This record gives sequence, C-alpha cells and structure tokens, in this order.
Amino acid sequence: MNERPGTTLNNWSALILAAGGSRRFGAPKLLADLAGEPVLRRTAGAICTAGFSETLVVAGADYPAIAAALAGLPCTVVHAPDWAQGISASIRAGIAALPHDREGLFLFLGDMPLVPCTLCGELADLAKRTGYAARPFRGDVPGHPVAFASAAVADLMALTGDAGAGSLLRRAGAKLGYLPTTDAGATLDIDTPAALACAERLWKSRITSDMIDNAMSCGDLPKP
Repeated sequence: MNERPGTTLNNWSALILAAGGSRRFGAPKLLADLAGEPVLRRTAGAICTAGFSETLVVAGADYPAIAAALAGLPCTVVHAPDWAQGISASIRAGIAALPHDREGLFLFLGDMPLVPCTLCGELADLAKRTGYAARPFRGDVPGHPVAFASAAVADLMALTGDAGAGSLLRRAGAKLGYLPTTDAGATLDIDTPAALACAERLWKSRITSDMIDNAMSCGDLPKP
C-alpha cells in the first residue's frame, strides 16, 4: 500500500492498465526506453507518489517483464489471464484485486508517462460531486486519468470486450464532470515510435524546467 494519511486521495485506489499487446507500436511499448527508464516505470513512478491508498498495475501480454521493470516501486502487479479479450478484462481483473471500501478509483493508461497526477485531487472531488466520474479536458479532447466514484464500480465490472470505460462515460451525461487543463500529458499516449520521441522531448523539457525552478528557489540562480 501507498497510503498517506491526511491527503485527498488516501481513500482512493489507482489502477494502471498495462496488459495490451502493443500491436500498433510493433514491440512492447511499455518496456521501451524513455529517458533511461521503461515507459511504464515512468508512468507508475509518478502515480505512486500521488497519495493513493494503493496502486495496482494490471499486466497481461508481458507480465513477467513488466513485473521486473517495476521492481522496487510501491505498487502491486496483477495478472489478467484473459487480457486478450479486451481492455474490459484488465479493468475487471484490477477491480477484483482492490479493497471494496474506497471512495472510488482512478483508471490510468500505462502508455501515458506524462499524465498530470497533480490534477487527481480535483478530479476526485469532482467525481464525488457528480456522483459518477470525472476526467480532464484539454482543448476539445477528453484526457486521462479518469476518476470513478464508488457508484460506478458495478458498471465497470460489467464491461465486456475491448470498448473499455469509454462506453460508460459517453452515457454518463451530467454525471461526468470535466476538468479543463492545458497539460499536454493528459492526452499524450505512446502508440507509435514517433509518439515516444515526442514524449521524450516533453519529458526532458520538464526535467530541465524543474531543475531551473529548484535552483531559483534555493537561491542558486537569480529569478528572472
């Protein structure tokens, strides 16, 4: 567990879906290198620091390699044996492994290493207010992660095929809240080598920006 008493998310769970076969990428994309670490480790590492009660990673096609890539992180890797049936099988396997006394859960995609975890507190509050779900919205594109209140869990468990939770969100109407954001990480997924290159450029630019901000706050650099 990764419980942090007193945080907004300490009664919420995080599920990272990482069971796909990477057909479009042409190789196990979640194990591809992103600035020195596997893509999935970058994704999970950020989520593990967000303050969730627990972080579960649902693996399928590359379960042993994924478990090895995440060694040392405070997360649990769950195997979805029927992962080839579609993303719904991964969602069901993840939920089945969670405690059932949480306010809700977040669905993350393993191939989104720049997902804006800083929005999770607001998303959790918004999902509670709508009573069902909330997600970021960048420009005119819905993004990730998606927060589901406990009322939505039964619907998630009833999903079949490869449609994922999108079918539920499209029917949610006013029960789905949107949180506007300008963060590119909310919509940047890695489906192709070109997308991986884009993610690496953005990752490195953010690391450089953080280093400059930290140096300024410590007085090592003058503020502009």
